[in-house]
Amino acid sequence: MASEISQDFSPFLRIYEDGRIERLIGTATVPASLDDEQTGVASRDVAISSDPAVSARLYLPSGRPEKLPLLVYFHGGGFCIETASSPTYHNYLNAVASEAGVVVVSVEYRRAPEDPLPAAYDDSWAALKWVASHAAGDGPDEWLNEHADLKRVFLAGDSAGANIAHHMGLRIGSDKLDGLAFAGIALVHPFFWGSEPVGTESTEAGRRAWTVGFLKMTCPTISGADDPIINPAADPGLGRLGCGKVLVFVAEKDGLRSRGWYYEEVLKKSGWRGSVGVVETKGEDHVFHLMNPSCENAVDLMKRLVKFLNE
Repeated sequence: MASEISQDFSPFLRIYEDGRIERLIGTATVPASLDDEQTGVASRDVAISSDPAVSARLYLPSGRPEKLPLLVYFHGGGFCIETASSPTYHNYLNAVASEAGVVVVSVEYRRAPEDPLPAAYDDSWAALKWVASHAAGDGPDEWLNEHADLKRVFLAGDSAGANIAHHMGLRIGSDKLDGLAFAGIALVHPFFWGSEPVGTESTEAGRRAWTVGFLKMTCPTISGADDPIINPAADPGLGRLGCGKVLVFVAEKDGLRSRGWYYEEVLKKSGWRGSVGVVETKGEDHVFHLMNPSCENAVDLMKRLVKFLNE
């Protein structure tokens, strides 16, 4: 007899009473390639830690003899779906590496519900420490030793990955990483929330309750919708963000749109001394640029990101 569904978080996943987890989307993978057909970018997978298992996919644009900025990227997927080897992220980061002329470290972190938060944060921090081990030019990976300028390091991510990038920025501000200089953080359609609606955010009780339930699935120890894990406005340490500039991307039709604007507002009031800006894309929804990367608005978003990484 088939096990009954215990929790249904469609369209992401279902959890069954026997403990089985069925991911409904974000399960496809593609291998790395030393010569991408479209961009000429080389990619390969590297192990960062065996216990816990943390890895990354590296991207190196071709024909660039100089040291390049380093982008550490955290994929989205609600902390529970997608991977660094997803075709969506593989194709996107090939394009970013090529167009921006940056070395990319795309972090493969543990996912909920098998490994709830803060596992993804812990793994992402382990990846940043691994990057820092290359500061003297004698780290374990030759691509980073030879091609990455660790005095120009950027963090970025989309949705839940943007949430991770934000938390890594906070930890950098307090813990530091010797040998690295963090230039900026790009947050694309960041997954932030709160108990009280802001801006054009939904006031519908069922929608808000679903989000809180989803958050508790990803982090059973969360205190609620105003936990600093998900609501930066509730974090008294927000002002310690460890970089000089932040760019937030939001989309007009995205239910998380107003949280991105609110992030700018609270960051400016936090005592942080950097510069923050917001770019809103009209007529688009959450992570549209990943779903339709060739559309005019996605091309514009890419241009703005490239400019941010090269300023």
